[in-house]
Amino acid sequence: MKIKENIFGGISVAVIALPLALAFGVSSGLGASAGIYGAIILGFFASLFGGTPTQISGPTGPMTVVIAAALVSLNADLGLIVTTILLAGIFQIIFGISKIGKFIQYIPYPVISGFMSGIGIIIIILQINPYLGLKSNSSIIDTLLLLPSNILSINFSAFILSSATLLIMFFIPSKINKILPTPLIALGVLTPLSVYFGLEVDTIGEISLAIPSFIMPSIDFSHYSTILSLAFTLAVLGSMDTLLTSIVADSITGVKHKPNRELIGQGIGNSLCALTGSLPGAGATMRTVLNIKSGATHKISGMIHSITLLLIVLFLAPLASQIPLAILAGILVKVGIDILDYRFISIYKEAPKQDLSVMLVVFFTTVFVDLIAAVGVGIVLASLLIVYRITKESEISLVDVASKDESHKLDLAQKKIRVIKINGAFFFGSSTAFENKAYAILDTKIVIIDILDVPFMDLTAMFTLKNLIAKLEKRGIKIIILAKEHDKAQLLKLNKTHVLDKVEFYASMSEASYYLS
Repeated sequence: MKIKENIFGGISVAVIALPLALAFGVSSGLGASAGIYGAIILGFFASLFGGTPTQISGPTGPMTVVIAAALVSLNADLGLIVTTILLAGIFQIIFGISKIGKFIQYIPYPVISGFMSGIGIIIIILQINPYLGLKSNSSIIDTLLLLPSNILSINFSAFILSSATLLIMFFIPSKINKILPTPLIALGVLTPLSVYFGLEVDTIGEISLAIPSFIMPSIDFSHYSTILSLAFTLAVLGSMDTLLTSIVADSITGVKHKPNRELIGQGIGNSLCALTGSLPGAGATMRTVLNIKSGATHKISGMIHSITLLLIVLFLAPLASQIPLAILAGILVKVGIDILDYRFISIYKEAPKQDLSVMLVVFFTTVFVDLIAAVGVGIVLASLLIVYRITKESEISLVDVASKDESHKLDLAQKKIRVIKINGAFFFGSSTAFENKAYAILDTKIVIIDILDVPFMDLTAMFTLKNLIAKLEKRGIKIIILAKEHDKAQLLKLNKTHVLDKVEFYASMSEASYYLS
């Protein structure tokens, strides 16, 4: 382990994590202290117990948006918020123990794209009021509807600070940004100017120097459905955010992360955040990449990052209390802009229409309806489109003559033999087409069902096949199935009603031809 590089990486990340933690804490409604201590607690324990050596965890955009919504839904009851975050942490631990971390890779990209871009837009919209120097509004729709009147009430001092922050973050040369992060430059330059000129703008206010005390979760059965829904949303979003960041870390370092262990580490960290009233979070992509680029290779870098943040809070809290909220709004607007998925946006004209549809549905559902509903709707829609594509590619045909390369020819028409041949997946999506083809062959003596070119069958297809066989046998029609050995074994295993007892199985058309000729 490279001690020096890991220490340097942790300190470097702490510098950029400070303004983001403050901004996310204020934006969530829990306060700047909650954001800072969320970064400290989650960052330390997720690194200690997690499964991605270079991962840096802390407050993130998606988690902050959900907590802001939770404050509104639960009437800012801190006990209920603590319960919600604690349950989210427990859910993540259960996800890890249940070994479902690996399934994150099966979420379709258009779903992730629409979701992340939606989160970016939510962050930008929620910062419009603070950007203008006005009181923040947690409702997306209200913020947009009241925008014309709010512009007339603008606080120009706050607006100038916010705009100056954005200019700094966009136009500071990358060479300087590598040495000193732009959010820190904005805080370090604009906060003293605001104090010096006595600008009348809202500030963070007092940041507690005390170590967070234990907060007892409270249970209110009238809100249990809301709490469970919010907790599950936090757990799923936190897990997605974290494991996607872990995949990014893998691609840079070449070291394979342990997804289930990572989820357990995140769950422990978020549970401890809950019990101290701190803001929960997830693996943070930008901070993780910076950590790796700084030379970090070990989990100690994440713990050093947390210790550094704690020292900054203990010694610099009085200075941080004077930071204008407008500066934090500018920082978060830039965060929202960075979250937008430009990779998908850049190719939207060339993207398949089905994928573009999924992305847009998830995007608008995320922004205007609900975060977890967006992911659920997106996955269901993407799955249905995949089923449709596979079904279109599956070919079910009636064969009237034997192929030329068979050694044993059959005069199918003369012997009243019909062949149903299935090419492609045989599952619930294609079973209806199979049934329709099958009912066109009731005027025959022998039916050969050829499933040799079927890569897989599901239970729906097997039951459809058995139902057809039962109907054909009632009409005195002989059934032959051409199947691979494992498909034959699978069908016979499900032969509880003895429907297949009279069915003959062969491994090829040639073999069937030999016995029928």
